[in-house]
Amino acid sequence: MDKLEKQKMLDDELYDAYHPELVAMRIKARNLVSQYNASSQDEKARYDILHALFGKLGKKVVIEPPFHCDYGVFIEAGENLFMNFGCVVLDCNRVTIGENVLFGPYVQIYTAYHPVDPQARLGGKEYAAPVRIGNNVWLGGSVIVCAGVTIGDNTTIGAGSVVTKDIPANVFAAGNPCRVIRAC
Repeated sequence: MDKLEKQKMLDDELYDAYHPELVAMRIKARNLVSQYNASSQDEKARYDILHALFGKLGKKVVIEPPFHCDYGVFIEAGENLFMNFGCVVLDCNRVTIGENVLFGPYVQIYTAYHPVDPQARLGGKEYAAPVRIGNNVWLGGSVIVCAGVTIGDNTTIGAGSVVTKDIPANVFAAGNPCRVIRAC
């Protein structure tokens, strides 16, 4: 039996992002995201929308609108998460966010990526690799975290950094590409 496109996506295999099941999942997520972004300051209503959107949601989660994601169901967020304005999570694969995590404005998490071979890219298929963000992490404003990256516990990523490779625990890292500057 052939693998479903959703399973290929989660297994970091070439998949068809326009498969009807995936399109339906994205439409459902966009409707919830639209409700969230239009919601009032009623914290309970916002939490309920996020709870319906995310795969797992800890307590004391604050996400300033506008917020955008592909599916939502592949995002697992721990307690005490704060995302500032304009964050984007392309969760075509699992995005695991630990506890006590801070996102500056316009942080972007990308699990999706495309083949580098132009001929393969023309076929319209893509890949997706998971992203893991540890506990007590601070991502400064406009940080981009690329597919397949893990950021260790107690780490700070400087504003404007592009994280293309794993960053260990207990460090300050910054730059494009992001690199460890010093231990903390």
